[in-house]
Amino acid sequence: MTETCPPRRRWRLPQGAAPAIALVPAALITLVCFYLFIGWTFAISLTDSRLLPNWEFIGLEQYRRLFASSRWWTALENLGLYAVLFIGGCTLLGYLLAILIDRGVRAEGVYRTIFMLPLSMSFVVTGIIWQWMLNPGLGIQQAVRGLGFEEFAFNWLVRADRAIFTVALAGIWQQVGLCMALFLAGLRGIDPNIWKAARVDGIPTWRVYLDIVTPMLKATFFTSTILLFSLAVKSFDLVVALTGGGPGFSSDLPARFVMEHILTRQELGLGAAGAFVMLCTIAAVVAPYLYLQNRRGAA
Repeated sequence: MTETCPPRRRWRLPQGAAPAIALVPAALITLVCFYLFIGWTFAISLTDSRLLPNWEFIGLEQYRRLFASSRWWTALENLGLYAVLFIGGCTLLGYLLAILIDRGVRAEGVYRTIFMLPLSMSFVVTGIIWQWMLNPGLGIQQAVRGLGFEEFAFNWLVRADRAIFTVALAGIWQQVGLCMALFLAGLRGIDPNIWKAARVDGIPTWRVYLDIVTPMLKATFFTSTILLFSLAVKSFDLVVALTGGGPGFSSDLPARFVMEHILTRQELGLGAAGAFVMLCTIAAVVAPYLYLQNRRGAA
């Protein structure tokens, strides 16, 4: 009589271990490419590095130089104005476009494609397109004057007090489709019974959007604001392609300040200090949102 071998036990991962193992590569990449380089940037900002790192510790001297620079403060002022115009314009126009599409406009797919198309372009392409359009000798001003309106002037691109508005205009044109998509998704998630009840009660449509729907989209508004703010702080290629930071430094932004000092002026330590300050600015906006989200999840 032959003996049967007992079946081998298959080794199984503990419950929940497989997802954790699958996340290890992403966690390592995040650790190395994000947190490690944040630490490296901060360390460089504490040195007298110029073209290459030299690790000569000088404390907070680079930050003193940074905040003593009038150009840095001009860039920060421009960023504040640009962020307000950019975020406000994208949010308002994106919400209005989403409402119009949500009301059942014909050829909805065509309109969504048209409004989302600028997102497929890089900021460099967007900057070049708007530079042509706003160039006083080539674009809108010249076209209108060609129609017989010789006194028409639209020369914001070459005016120091208006150049930053052209950057905001180009940025809004490119990113308004993103806000439209976010708000449209939020509107499509609204319970249809709300509209039925509003019609029964005779509430005007605009009041429903203003007093009922808009508060329900609070999370969508906040998400779009965070996304747009991060884009505003990082804006570099749009400014370079559209205005080059000029006239003078009237449309300069912190990202361009940092990149110019690192790549052109060979001020690696000063550029790293500016980059770390920009990171702290973003963290100051994002951290309260993450804190509130964690509190809601814990509750």
